[in-house]
Amino acid sequence: MSSKEKVSEEVLLDEQQVTVNEIVLFNDDVNTFEHVIDTLVNVCEHTPEQAEQCSLIVHYNGKCTVKTGEYNDLKPRCTRLLQAGLSAEII
Repeated sequence: MSSKEKVSEEVLLDEQQVTVNEIVLFNDDVNTFEHVIDTLVNVCEHTPEQAEQCSLIVHYNGKCTVKTGEYNDLKPRCTRLLQAGLSAEII
């Protein structure tokens, strides 16, 4: 095995160790579509169209993944969603 192959193999191993988590938003009977959409735009950096689609999925299916990534990035975002009165958790 050449030195270049060893480096490539090490990089692949490092990439496999990254755990991807999700923020799941849950439906409630309290928040308006407008509030949910505005919050998703501000907290999760959604486009207005993407936020609207997620709000509809949450409304009709009861839940929707609204952001994926590493836990350290998702934790403060999920906290902000909760502070805005939305129901969300990281899975």
